[in-house]
Amino acid sequence: MSSMSSPPLPASPHHLLPLTRWPADARATLTGVFTDIDDTLTTDGAITPDALKALADLKAAGLAVVAITGRPVGWSLPFVNSWPVDAIVAENGAVALRPAPNGGVEKRYQQDAATRAANFARMQAVLARIEREIPGAGRATDSPGRETDIAIDHSEFVTLDDDTIARVVALMRGEGMHATVSSIHINGWYGDNDKLEGARWIVRELWGRTLDDEMDRWAYVGDSTNDQLMFRSFAHSIGVANVARFVPQLEHLPRYVTQGERGAGFAEAAHAVLSAR
Repeated sequence: MSSMSSPPLPASPHHLLPLTRWPADARATLTGVFTDIDDTLTTDGAITPDALKALADLKAAGLAVVAITGRPVGWSLPFVNSWPVDAIVAENGAVALRPAPNGGVEKRYQQDAATRAANFARMQAVLARIEREIPGAGRATDSPGRETDIAIDHSEFVTLDDDTIARVVALMRGEGMHATVSSIHINGWYGDNDKLEGARWIVRELWGRTLDDEMDRWAYVGDSTNDQLMFRSFAHSIGVANVARFVPQLEHLPRYVTQGERGAGFAEAAHAVLSAR
């Protein structure tokens, strides 16, 4: 999660375009913004004032704002009411957290309780196997707050090399899990959820609408391989500048890229949206 400068981005005629290439008429018709959290909203592990203000400005302009993250329920809970968002969709689309009228948090799941319990037991066995068989691989420090997935730290508090990350991913997938790599963690889970399904689900749950009917009216902001499904699916996909670290591993690149990294990059993307309204 280091904030070191990113490597230069490759030239592309259709992706990684500067925000100045994003047509104003397209920006003007947006109804909402989805965003990753780690290294997109946050810098060195905390949300920055400019990113927090950008969220508030988007909400004040009438846009829907939803954070979609691989972070767990327990980690996400404190931010549901302190950040100006409509919801946080945690654990890669499995759990939705939204502010409740009484000041608390409403929690919704994609899986029923029995399925979650059975999957949890299976995942703990896989987690133990990873820690036993792959030297250096250990559970993320936020693991006690996880309900529907497991996470191995690769860049938050420890550093794993690419070969070790690949071994963890291969073991997870060999156990029948979905596996993805964010800027800080390797996440694995059982179920059909992912960030895109989580986005579809939350739009149905909160607004009673079908996201696929209005994909051209939403933007997505992210930074890593865990975001590439969203980069592929949203015409208005934006990578903050530190996405450059992951470009060699990305099959699907964001359409646009900010000049600023992390929280500053998100604020830049939000300004681009709001300047067209």
